[in-house]
Amino acid sequence: MNHNVSRAQLLSGDLTGEDAPFRPPWALAEIEFVERCTGCGDCIAVCPDKLIVEGRGKLPQMDFNRGGCDFCEECLSVCKPAALQNDETSETPPWRIQASILSSCLSMNAVICRSCGEVCDERAIQFKLEVGGVATPLLDLDQCTGCGACFAVCPIRAVTLSSINEPRDQAA
Repeated sequence: MNHNVSRAQLLSGDLTGEDAPFRPPWALAEIEFVERCTGCGDCIAVCPDKLIVEGRGKLPQMDFNRGGCDFCEECLSVCKPAALQNDETSETPPWRIQASILSSCLSMNAVICRSCGEVCDERAIQFKLEVGGVATPLLDLDQCTGCGACFAVCPIRAVTLSSINEPRDQAA
């Protein structure tokens, strides 16, 4: 079984590559991103919502505690080393991040809260009224862009974000 992990991941003990920080939209695969990104900070400076922050090794990473990404492409436009690339001819999403809702969600526990659904521009989070007047969230993963807006507004952090990794074992 082959795993592509960066040197930093290897040294930190992340042999699966699953603990990589969330990189800006259109980032190359982690190992390529780490090799190509110079840590110049241009993408950090240009992010209008200040969602891109300096991480380990001065490499940019996303801080979804600050809000959700609107995919404005400002970071993409200033990336001179091309660690961020958008192939506009394909329908490749800006990244492979999706939300999930934990069972600790207030709405799932009969407390009125629809914060995540209210900020979801893609309408990936809808609420279904259940018997007894409780509305439970339904997450449509096909609609979810992984923007992080739902994560930022959840008062109890019942929304999580995770990378959807491509299959790691590929035939040569």
